[in-house]
Amino acid sequence: MSSWPGAHWLANVAWAHPWAALLWPLALLWVALPPHREQHTALRVPFFALAVAGSGERPRAGAIVRAHGVRGWFTLGLAWSAGVLAVMQPHWLEPPIPRVQSARDWLLAIDLSPSMQTTDFRDADGRPVDRLSVVGDVLNEFLARRADDRIGLLIFAEQAHVQAPFTRDHGAVSALLAEAQIGMAGSRTMIGDAIGMAIKVFDQSAAPQRTLVLLTDGVDTGSRIPPAKAAEIAARRGVRIHTVAIGTASAAAGEQPDLEALRSWAAIAGGRAFSADDRDSLAEIYRELDAIEGRDEALLAERPRRPLFHWFVATALALIIAHQAAAALRGWRASRVVDRPGLNRND
Repeated sequence: MSSWPGAHWLANVAWAHPWAALLWPLALLWVALPPHREQHTALRVPFFALAVAGSGERPRAGAIVRAHGVRGWFTLGLAWSAGVLAVMQPHWLEPPIPRVQSARDWLLAIDLSPSMQTTDFRDADGRPVDRLSVVGDVLNEFLARRADDRIGLLIFAEQAHVQAPFTRDHGAVSALLAEAQIGMAGSRTMIGDAIGMAIKVFDQSAAPQRTLVLLTDGVDTGSRIPPAKAAEIAARRGVRIHTVAIGTASAAAGEQPDLEALRSWAAIAGGRAFSADDRDSLAEIYRELDAIEGRDEALLAERPRRPLFHWFVATALALIIAHQAAAALRGWRASRVVDRPGLNRND
């Protein structure tokens, strides 16, 4: 049994204000109400019949309410219906457009404590540079590989600050990291507070997979929340933590990371701990992170909407104009019949 031919068409129409259909019965009140009447005082003329007879004119009614007729009522009903449909705001739903969206959000937490200015690393050309400069170069390569992911940036030392919320504008993230200055967040290293701030940032994320990469070259120096406790909270919130320790074995005391603690915090939050003592090993760490954190994607479908209300507005206006034009034409024809020569002469 075949379905009604218009069913497929209606399935592609969405209504923004379907409740406006309740306005349609109001037209019945207009039909049921009697015509508006008013009485006015008329000018009384003595011997009016004699004046009329002498003028040769025939008196006519001062106002005439013409009946709409079946055709007129039908036209007005269509115009009202078109107006109601316009108020209901119909939209034509175009075919679905598939859109692939990454299912992972990253937050990069970068240590900006004074120890990050230690120049025990070398850049790609072999020149001595501070640790933060190498981190910036390697992260730019990582950002290029995760083009579809939303990535945020958090900097920390004595305080933690969100430099960039989750975004796919990786150029902005890279620019903000380049503008970061060592020591701008204080002189101590509060790793537990940084993890706590990251948890708050991830509370605003609806991504099913959320990853924090914590890069530091120091040890926690008195966070208000212990890093191990913060890692436990992150694990309960579904946030995986990877820790990246940066620093060489020849670094002075106070400039070396707490590798054992970083491994422990990463294990609590379901992540892995890494250690880098030169640029190549740091780059290899981010390549490994790119590999173990798969590019899981969610397939979304959006249906563009094309408004249709203007067609119904145009239809209503056209019907009203046609009705008025037909009424005017009938009136003009009636006046031509009444005013034909010979009908108003005194015989």
